[in-house]
Amino acid sequence: MKNKVAYITGGTKGIGLGIAEVLHKHGITVAISGRRKEDAIEVAEQLSTMEAPVFGIGSDVKNFEDEKNAVAEIIRKFGKIDYVIANAGVGIFKPVDELSVEEWSSMIDTNLTGIFHTLKASVEELKKTEGYFITISSLAGTNFFENGSGYNASKFGAVGFTQAAMLDLRKYNIKVSTIMPGSVSTHFNGNEPSEKDAWKIQPEDIGQLIMDIFKMNPRTLASKIEIRPLQPKG
Repeated sequence: MKNKVAYITGGTKGIGLGIAEVLHKHGITVAISGRRKEDAIEVAEQLSTMEAPVFGIGSDVKNFEDEKNAVAEIIRKFGKIDYVIANAGVGIFKPVDELSVEEWSSMIDTNLTGIFHTLKASVEELKKTEGYFITISSLAGTNFFENGSGYNASKFGAVGFTQAAMLDLRKYNIKVSTIMPGSVSTHFNGNEPSEKDAWKIQPEDIGQLIMDIFKMNPRTLASKIEIRPLQPKG
């Protein structure tokens, strides 16, 4: 793992940060991106060690040029990319008749088009390393719910996109997986993580799952993984 390079979008907090922390502890060189370059650099500096540097990049996944530039920066600095984790996401939960066009577009452009941008920007590098592309979707990508029309649409789309991309790219020995978490203890949707969230999946649990995937025998692919709390609240 010490010779591997990973790129994580939305890596400054929540699930992305949890993944970055676990990969970093295993000696993987990590690059994280966020919409605010200052935040990405600050978090990267906090995680970095002499043995395993962390690189912070400003990139909004809604902008394809941002993702192209992010990948180019990683290649200039580290020479390759082995793992790409498309994690950046946003959720707005309202009845469909109250959901604005701007809110719809924000979710579709980030949660769905954003992962296409990330893959499109990195796929040629992943061909060189026979690397791994992972999307962080959600159980909302298979279970619809009230007030979730826009979020459900984006996550159902993310799951379908990732599974089709898996079929397209496996001939290059690129592995493609989607992870579909249930309730995770993060700041998502205005939550403030605390002891009340102890029953939820923790961000580092997703990171450990990804490490387990990376360590699987290369002949085997876990292409779609649902993960949920063992005991739902209440």
